[in-house]
Amino acid sequence: MQLRIDHVALAVRDSAAAKAFFEKVFGALPGAGATDKRLGFSWRVFSLGDLSRLELIAPLAAKSFLEGFLRTREGGLHHITFHTDDIHAAKAHLERCEVPYFGFSEADPNWMELFIHPRDAFGVLIQVAAFDPDAFLAPEARVGPEKRWALAATNRGCRLTLAHPGGGRVALELNPNEIEALIADLQQHRIGN
Repeated sequence: MQLRIDHVALAVRDSAAAKAFFEKVFGALPGAGATDKRLGFSWRVFSLGDLSRLELIAPLAAKSFLEGFLRTREGGLHHITFHTDDIHAAKAHLERCEVPYFGFSEADPNWMELFIHPRDAFGVLIQVAAFDPDAFLAPEARVGPEKRWALAATNRGCRLTLAHPGGGRVALELNPNEIEALIADLQQHRIGN
């Protein structure tokens, strides 16, 4: 079972103001989002920097699961989402570790999830979910479909940007000596040598 933090979710009262704040101040790129009328909330994921993601969740009306959370505060950290490649393995692991969970759902094969209550996770609501993280990336956060890397010249050498298998990208600034060392390492370790 593989787990990594995919995103942090903030509950906010005014999603438009929060969106404008994170876009203007931090350069957040809006990605996927939707409204869930059944649970009475909207959500939108944002890409920041190379691999960081933030989700803004906001109530659509007074009847929302966020009503209790926002009753005494303007907003705040609502949950942390861990991405797993296998929700069933994650569930079995939690059972072996005797960690209680709730809300297990595999009804949507594109998003399977379960939750760990804050009382069982040091005060933090944890969501564990299996999904394709690239489906939630803003187009501007992608490296490109044709190859998994991009190069750009810099005044100190170059920037090598690599697609990350968990979604997003990692950028490395390389000076000329590092570029030569990287090429040598790649040649030494290529398949068939």
